[in-house]
Amino acid sequence: MAAPGAEEVLTRIRRDGVEWINLQFTDLLGYFRQVTIHKRLLDAEAFEEGLGKLDGSSVRGFAGIQESDLVLKPVPGTYAKLPWAERAARLISRVYKPGGRERLPRDPAYALERAVSYAAEAGFEVKISAELEFHVFKDISVKLEPYESGVRIESAEILREGNPFFLRQKEAYFTVEPYNSVMEFEVKLGRVLEEYFGIPVEVFHHEVSAGGQVEVNWRYSDPITTADRLQTIKYAARNVARELGYVAVFLPKPIPSDNGNGLHVHLSLWSGGRNTFYDPSDSYAELSQVGRYFIGGLLEHGRAVAAFTNPTVNSYRRLIPGFEAPVYLVWGKANRSAAVRVPFYFPGDEKGRRIEFRSPDPTANPYLAFTAIIMAGLDGVKKKIDPGDPIDENVYAMGEAKRRALGIKSLPRSLDEALDELESDNEWLKPAVDRELLEEYIELKREEARSLAAYASAAEYAFYLSL
Repeated sequence: MAAPGAEEVLTRIRRDGVEWINLQFTDLLGYFRQVTIHKRLLDAEAFEEGLGKLDGSSVRGFAGIQESDLVLKPVPGTYAKLPWAERAARLISRVYKPGGRERLPRDPAYALERAVSYAAEAGFEVKISAELEFHVFKDISVKLEPYESGVRIESAEILREGNPFFLRQKEAYFTVEPYNSVMEFEVKLGRVLEEYFGIPVEVFHHEVSAGGQVEVNWRYSDPITTADRLQTIKYAARNVARELGYVAVFLPKPIPSDNGNGLHVHLSLWSGGRNTFYDPSDSYAELSQVGRYFIGGLLEHGRAVAAFTNPTVNSYRRLIPGFEAPVYLVWGKANRSAAVRVPFYFPGDEKGRRIEFRSPDPTANPYLAFTAIIMAGLDGVKKKIDPGDPIDENVYAMGEAKRRALGIKSLPRSLDEALDELESDNEWLKPAVDRELLEEYIELKREEARSLAAYASAAEYAFYLSL
């Protein structure tokens, strides 16, 4: 079905009785933001020329105070009436410089658009989807007390007493009701995503963590649409959870002793209507040489890619052995201990032949994460980077000596380490990522890591109070 144009959206606004429209966009760090306008401001010209309603200096990473006037240009195909706000709708928008003709280089969606164009110039159409994992908690208690330098976190505790989502830790995968108490949430979220936002949800299930962990899968699409949908799903999940009296939590590692949340990215390259990753003559995984080269680039640049796919301090609390999160930069068929898995449910499945990059997490800005994954893989295709032999055993169970002998690299152990890698390995990003975006992103993330390094956790009190 073709996406609606501006005139059709304006007709829908009148038909839906909408009075207020949220113009939504994603900032450099991945936060979903919005400016709310009255319907009278939105006409056909606004879709074409944009609306000058954004103070870029108030959005970290976008613009300085001396260059703060920015333009939002709504994307008609993202229109949705909001089920939780009366007479309100939303439109995802792209960010432009004054005049509405030139894109803002620091708009992360622009970087992904450039990556898609770069792939097209190389003769490829990118198809991408994701598996989004998150927790649904009954409550979260965070006590904040202001002091002269900002905010002090006195305690941060996930309240599990009375939480309906309780099973033995690491044993909640595929559970049914009444043990899967998130079923009501899943059904309502699925209905909202399908009926209001037009997102074709395919699968919900309870994930491994006993803390009310949900996984949602939706149909693949082009990278821009998939990134827009990912932001929308997180947005909808938070609102549906609130309506049910819960809190949706996308932290990569919210519970220390249980599995964390991943964002598994599935990707294939197509050309002339054929899947270039598919080779029926390949005896290992029906994976073509193009697919192998793509994996080679992803593994070669994987430590730098992590700065985008695992962009928070909490990300590296998930990337530890023993909790199903991939730690080692290897690949293999159907191997979930590898950073890159080649799913292989059915032989002869050209449409389904793809790679799955398992290390990303839900705190990633999807526009930048997809950009990094695509550009790293395309660099592998361009340079014919060999990914090495596949690994068909549990990488976690290997001894360290064997991993060293095989030359297996691990993902970074911290956000700072990932940023170090990105600073020294980023030439492959240049066709898609503007230099000012890259430098601003690294600086903002350095500042984030420095700020969090100053806080003592509850665990540190437990370990060190008596020393």
